[in-house]
Amino acid sequence: MDVDEVLPAIEESDEQPSAPDVFIPGTHMLGNDEILEPDDSVYVMRHSMNVNWPCLSFDVLRDSLGDERQRYPATAYLVSGTQADLANKNELAVYKMSSLHRTQTDGDESHSEDNDQDDDNLDEDAILEYRSVPHIGGVNRVRAQPLPPSHPLLPVSQPYYAATWADTGKVHIWDIRPLIESLDVPGYSLDKSRSGKPAFTINLHGCVEGFAMDWASSGEANPSSLRLLTGDIHSKIYLTTSTPSGFNALSQPFTSHTSSIEDLQWSPSEPTVFASCSADCSVQIWDVRSKGRQSVAGIQPAHESDVNVISWNKNAGHLLLSGGDEGGIKVWDLRSMQKKGTPSPVPLPVASFNWHHAPITSIEWHPMEDSVFAASGADNQVTLWDLGVEQDDDESGAMDDVPEWGRMVPPQLLFVHQGQKDVKELHWHPQIPGTVISTALDGFNIFKTISV
Repeated sequence: MDVDEVLPAIEESDEQPSAPDVFIPGTHMLGNDEILEPDDSVYVMRHSMNVNWPCLSFDVLRDSLGDERQRYPATAYLVSGTQADLANKNELAVYKMSSLHRTQTDGDESHSEDNDQDDDNLDEDAILEYRSVPHIGGVNRVRAQPLPPSHPLLPVSQPYYAATWADTGKVHIWDIRPLIESLDVPGYSLDKSRSGKPAFTINLHGCVEGFAMDWASSGEANPSSLRLLTGDIHSKIYLTTSTPSGFNALSQPFTSHTSSIEDLQWSPSEPTVFASCSADCSVQIWDVRSKGRQSVAGIQPAHESDVNVISWNKNAGHLLLSGGDEGGIKVWDLRSMQKKGTPSPVPLPVASFNWHHAPITSIEWHPMEDSVFAASGADNQVTLWDLGVEQDDDESGAMDDVPEWGRMVPPQLLFVHQGQKDVKELHWHPQIPGTVISTALDGFNIFKTISV
């Protein structure tokens, strides 16, 4: 007779399972069989979306769904351009992201006020729809015509412009309003004569491509008062203006930089002033009224290598962000800027961060919070920051119990979002507070964290 083996009794243990490890970029390395798993408890909403072709650049489009939206599911509209394997496969596309549900809270009662919404807390797949038109050449950067805050989407009878910087050296201006309409109105017949080709093409750059581009915010939704800056890799910046009869590209360039123009930003408060950054390591300030098309002030050097991106604070107009090829982020007070022709010393940044371990690819102030900004880098990170956070003296003693990696994290760093490969650009959504959208080689991420 076989006798079953008697196993010893299993003792119950009060020991809690160990917490998952926290991955710190630049400190920890993933093994061959390891992958990063996001902690959804720190996200209010998080979705990943794949596209047919990767894009270097996109812009958020204003819609008529209201400002300061807090309810889910949410909807967002983008305009983007592709980087296809062949030039004739490229497109300009308008995307509609819908069914953006709140991340599953696993019974967390902190959102109980929303529980009367049956689908408010559902963790479901989002829907991505798009309409596109052919675009000759890859799209280096795309920017949409700015519309004033709280202004609804323009009626379909009016143009809503977006500009594309093509790798062919051309800058095209498109009327994308019919593409938006075809996403929202079933059976809408797209007028290809209006949206299928550019409304205007800027040829002043010749065959020299570029990446820098920015529309001026006129404070009104008037397509006859638009101004567009474009900068190329041969250090020239051109201004194009609109008139009731169309667009006019001004032939005299702005020429103070000595290397590739990487980014451009109009001043949020002075309509004739703009900033630029360059591979010559400098940031320059210009006034379009100045004779000779030369900058009036600048920071030389602003970074130890190429200055890739800048962002002008819309709520505190004296603050400018810059991101460099070395991975550094700097905050500048423009009131201490060097004026041309004066012996003033090179200004120092009011804040400087060296968290990223690869070139900064995008940077942007929060549209409403004047101390908060987001940045992305080629190290596959999107980071959220708050300059208003400082470490108290009382807290410094408590750092003795914090692991070594925790002491390396700047107190101003609110959040690190990971998981995308080679992040190219990010933007805050101006109508859904705290929501960030980023594009990378593997598509789009759209998310909102509990930190902002």
